[in-house]
Amino acid sequence: MRAAVVRASGSTATFTRRVGLKRRLSARSELAVEDDAYDAAPKYSSKDIRSGPGLSHFINRSASEPPAAAGKSDCGGKVAPREDEDKLAKLMRQVALAEAAEAAHERQSMLVDTHGRFHNYLRISLTERCNLRCTYCMPEDGVSLQPQSHLLTTDEIARVAQLFVRSGVDKVRLTGGEPLLRRDLADVVGRISALGVRHIGVTTNGLVLKQRVQALAAAGLSHVNVSLDTLQEQRFNAITRRRGLEQVLAGIDAALDAGFGGRLKINCVVMGGVNEDELAAFVELGSSRPLDVRFIEWMPFDDNRWNEGKFVGYSSMLRSLQGSYPELARSGDERNDTTKWYRVPGHEGRIGFITSMSEHFCGSCNRLRVMADGSLKVCLFDGDETLSLRDALRAGLPDRQLGALVHTAVLKKKAALGGHGDMQGIARSSNRPMILIGG
Repeated sequence: MRAAVVRASGSTATFTRRVGLKRRLSARSELAVEDDAYDAAPKYSSKDIRSGPGLSHFINRSASEPPAAAGKSDCGGKVAPREDEDKLAKLMRQVALAEAAEAAHERQSMLVDTHGRFHNYLRISLTERCNLRCTYCMPEDGVSLQPQSHLLTTDEIARVAQLFVRSGVDKVRLTGGEPLLRRDLADVVGRISALGVRHIGVTTNGLVLKQRVQALAAAGLSHVNVSLDTLQEQRFNAITRRRGLEQVLAGIDAALDAGFGGRLKINCVVMGGVNEDELAAFVELGSSRPLDVRFIEWMPFDDNRWNEGKFVGYSSMLRSLQGSYPELARSGDERNDTTKWYRVPGHEGRIGFITSMSEHFCGSCNRLRVMADGSLKVCLFDGDETLSLRDALRAGLPDRQLGALVHTAVLKKKAALGGHGDMQGIARSSNRPMILIGG
């Protein structure tokens, strides 16, 4: 068995891994010459870990703190104090469990939680900024934005994506904020597409989609989701606190012209007393065009003024549409789908319901999120963010150690709804505003 010395991106350190093992994910045979992040990886020793940066660089560090300088540790390169020794010992035990489980499973254990869920879908937030101020997403007074230096760079985003793709992720979605505000978005799409993922999508408010969709398609973008909650101009201005409905509708048309038919979804958050009377109008968007419309139950996040009185559940929405479309029929769902799909006979597009609150789908969840500041979020509703991939990357950790940290975080994922029980429990909990999580 020959060995290859692989240089970790963004680091000057090299380490040896074995290559030539049979690929576990045959769909990406083009990566056969690449080393798996874990296959036959050398085992940890206390010497290996202590010679690197202390865990305080990337565990329990506030996301708003400046990252540690690369190559330095909080202990000045010396052996960590007792508190860090305990954390190191705990991490070593978790790494050992991950390696033992890997030997028994065909797929990479880095992405498998204690409930047996394999996470092959990664959502990456590219920015905290947005050019709209949607009431259910951003607090009325706005949010405090982190300095640019606290956010992942383009190279760091590509490195994170590569780490996850090598471990089994085959679907990536780029979110925000508003991801189309990033000038380098086409470059980000191109670099992730080159990793061999089967699906790379973007979720956008659509304001500048018309101007950018052709370049994104050329870079390898495969799917587009547009967030749009009303088709009425005055209502749009009230919900988003901005103008721009015509631009969004033009962006949808441009996406269809660019070839995204059948791979374009409109996401509509339904709120009582706000837009629940527009369901049929949204369905008509897909009557003669190949686009899908999804109605999303309003979810509670910090400072979005969620209240149960304005909550419109799946069953209520379905009854309303069945009154307008008696022939509405259930359609097949895909594996790990978050959407309950329906069809109106004769319509090109589908109608879907995302029922996160009334009928959650946590048992088949396959999603992980990396926020713009590099924090890993294993569940949308869990406010516990103990792993900063940003700090780990800037501390110079190789992929093997990054993978062990990710696995440790994934093992903490709760069975459902971040452990809060129901939507009332989520509403009482502390979390980021949606704008800072990334859709």
